[in-house]
Parts: sequence; C-alpha cells; structure tokens
Amino acid sequence: MTRTICLHGPESTGKSTIAPRLAAYLGGEVVDEYGRTYAETNGIDFTMADLVAIGQGHDAETHAVIARGVDPVILDTDPLMTAVWADMLFGRRDPWFDAWDGTADLYLLFDIDLPWVEDGTRMFGTAEARQRFFDLSRVELERRGVRWALVTGQGEDRWRSVLAGLAGLSPA
Repeated sequence: MTRTICLHGPESTGKSTIAPRLAAYLGGEVVDEYGRTYAETNGIDFTMADLVAIGQGHDAETHAVIARGVDPVILDTDPLMTAVWADMLFGRRDPWFDAWDGTADLYLLFDIDLPWVEDGTRMFGTAEARQRFFDLSRVELERRGVRWALVTGQGEDRWRSVLAGLAGLSPA
C-alpha cells in the first residue's frame, strides 16, 4: 500500500520548498500543488467551481502517481487544503469537499513562523489573515480526525521538525 504524506497549511510556509527535499530523502515522488498551476493559468479571481476543479485535479494527479506504484507520495497540499481556501474566500465550501475521502496517511501542518512572501498568486499576507488561515487549516485536520504533526522553525530547524513529524510513519 502506498504511503501518502501531505504538506498542509497556509501559503508561504515552505511546503513547496520542503516537498522535493522530503521526496528525495524518502525515495518518493511529489505531486505538485495543483492550485498554483491552476492560478498561474487562470488567475486568482476564484469561484467555488474553480476550487472544486482544483480539488478534483489534485485528486486525479494523486491517483495517477499512486497507480504507477510510487511510494511514498508527497502531496504539496490536497483537497483538504482547497476546502480551507473555500472557507477563507467564501466562508463556506462546496459539498464535494466534505464528501471527498482520499485523505493522506499523515499530514504535516506548516506553521506561519516564516515571513510571508508575495509571489503573484498569494492572497493572505496580513498577520490576522495568516493566523486565521492557519487556525482553519488545523481545525480541518482535527475535524477529519487524520494523523498530523506540526512543522515549525526556520532553515534546518524546519527540516528537523519535518523529520520529527515523520516519526512513527509505518513502512509500506
């Protein structure tokens, strides 16, 4: 059975930087953040339908990588994170998100203890918005009852926090 590890949390917290390093360390492969590609192609004036398309696109890419027998699969976010985006943008979510049941084996929740960096696709850079985004991200993991660990620190301390979060992840 393929192990899946999802990097979860607000924008500008280091998920996309850590993902390839973690895949190399574990001998797996990354499923890149589908929402970023979607935003770079279609812009960031999202509708709920856009967010559902992002969630479904990410899910399809994940299934394709798993079907190739890759283990582990490192997910640079997943539909749970897109659901949180819906909460942030609209204060609600499409029922598709709550019906989705493809959760990862382990979630690493990235703290907002890194500086926020504007990159043209990010929206929530104020301290208040970042805290709200983080809180909603954590609540989503708790609501779903998934295994998760908090990732904190800067530089190599953040990497060590990722490795500590992996403790106990059973081999395939």
